Amino acid sequence: MLNTISLLICRCFMTLLAVMSTIVPLPRPTLFTGPNSSAQLCHTLSLMGQTRILLVTDKPLVELGLAGRIKAELENEGVSCVIFDGVLPDPTSEQVEKGLACYHSEKCTGVLALGGGSPIDCAKVIAAAVNNKKSVRKMSGYFRLFKAPAPFFVIPTTAGTGSEATIAAIVSDPVTHVKTPIIDPKLVPIMAALDPTLVTGLPPMVTAATGMDALTHAVEAYVSRNRAQDSDGYAIAAIKLLSTNLEQAVRSGEDEKVRFNTMFASYLAGMAFTKAGVGYVHAIAHNLGAKYGTPHGIANAIVLPNVLDEFKHDIQPRLAELADAAGVSSEHQSESENAQAFIDYVRHLQATFSIPTTVDDLKSNDIPMLASAALKEAHWTYPVPVYMNQLQCEKLIARLVTKEV
Repeated sequence: MLNTISLLICRCFMTLLAVMSTIVPLPRPTLFTGPNSSAQLCHTLSLMGQTRILLVTDKPLVELGLAGRIKAELENEGVSCVIFDGVLPDPTSEQVEKGLACYHSEKCTGVLALGGGSPIDCAKVIAAAVNNKKSVRKMSGYFRLFKAPAPFFVIPTTAGTGSEATIAAIVSDPVTHVKTPIIDPKLVPIMAALDPTLVTGLPPMVTAATGMDALTHAVEAYVSRNRAQDSDGYAIAAIKLLSTNLEQAVRSGEDEKVRFNTMFASYLAGMAFTKAGVGYVHAIAHNLGAKYGTPHGIANAIVLPNVLDEFKHDIQPRLAELADAAGVSSEHQSESENAQAFIDYVRHLQATFSIPTTVDDLKSNDIPMLASAALKEAHWTYPVPVYMNQLQCEKLIARLVTKEV
């Protein structure tokens, strides 16, 4: 539980971050959008003088042929390419070190991430480590990168993480499995391509989970203590796009326009939380992922409505506005009823996508440890709208335990 002094320090630190975000402009990647925009990015890398790119991805994308497609595009432009496909879900510092060794041994000149949040996060840290001669542990935290990373570019293949727009990367310790955030504006890539032709084949559950991840980013940014006018605009735009495209993308993912709209929503949500931050949903979800390997998007989808339930009365006006953006509000309902309508909408998506409401591996004995870790992460990293204590957090996590039959 936070004592008064700790609470004051946390609030002061988050206020300082908010002030800094208004003084120091956050970088944005040059964006290529639309069908085959990935080829435009590859062409531009050639124009920029890149000669040998480390393509950071995972084995499934190699097996699907997407990594080979990008490699061929690069080589067609005269840029040689080395594929590092050693990234696993929830990348570890060990994977970063292997990728870094590959970068140096192959004499690469830049890093291109291809994939979802895991390859992008791993690639961010590899690029950072090229010029910042320090371990992942020493880069963790806020503003620990003193030098710009190696030239870094992104082609996302999911519509959820928004990592192509964010200043953060999450890497796990391979022994303790504790997730450590590295947060620095230098982690924003130089360029990114939102190419819907790369995501039309995503399975429905992957589409749903990543979409719920993007939704969580937008919601937590909108109710953040450090929200601002521009982050609010990004979050609302993301919610509007997701509410009109996500269900269709899950049902039939071949429509490139629908796919692009979800990708752009993810990008906008990434812009929103880069400025405003996230909160308890991510803190709890990160620790569920670290302890049990729960996929991040699924964990967010499970936790989100429970956190909104907990703070409904504290953030009621903001939830009512989100209901309006999602098209589930009514002028005939009170603010409280519209706030509840948005929470009900989140649960509707959860049910429609067959996302569970509990975590099967979660054990009651683990709850105090999970709550303590989540509170530590949230209070010292995120501008949460209201502070929870240990008992509140334990009760919330207890709702996620699968009841034995």
